Amino acid sequence: MTLQTFKSTDFEVFTVDGLEERMSAIKTNIHPKLEALGEQFAEYLSKQTDENFFYHVAKHARRKVNPPNDTWVAFSTNKRGYKMLPHFQIGLWGTHAFIYFGLIYECPQKVETAHAFLEHLNDLKTNIPNDFVWSIDHTKPSVKLHKTLETEDLQKMIERLATVKKAELLVGIHISPEEFSAMTNEQFLAKIESTMQSLLPLYALCNR
Repeated sequence: MTLQTFKSTDFEVFTVDGLEERMSAIKTNIHPKLEALGEQFAEYLSKQTDENFFYHVAKHARRKVNPPNDTWVAFSTNKRGYKMLPHFQIGLWGTHAFIYFGLIYECPQKVETAHAFLEHLNDLKTNIPNDFVWSIDHTKPSVKLHKTLETEDLQKMIERLATVKKAELLVGIHISPEEFSAMTNEQFLAKIESTMQSLLPLYALCNR
């Protein structure tokens, strides 16, 4: 694993003022690394699942005024997009890097997936690592730490995925800039791989 990944200074891209200026910094400093991660981990996920995964680097094309506060590469089995499917993400906020699996509001199979998750609720509570986090809105950095959740808390988040039209649910890890600065490229890539391994059983539940 010799892929050049993020540097601790990459988090500072989100302090650049102005839409055009920040997008230029993201395209120059972050997107090439997301492309490289996309190539490597689309292949990895394809091998792990025996399905064809494709990667999609966020373009932020709809933004006309406000600059993005995060950016990412997503992985799905659709060559044309990922928002309509359960998918994996690797990305950055100014406060942390993240590695997620989840479903966002555009995904039409949220109800079926929520039911599958509820059938395995106790397994999810037990098997998700304690340092993983849950997000109910991919546009916000706030999360809930898995080890602080009761089973009932997890159940409510999953039920919300099925009953609220705009509901989302993502799970994975955050890595702070301080933690990141202490990691080598190889350690970060290994962390992505181990995180995806922990999340693949959830992907399998989406495709029963």
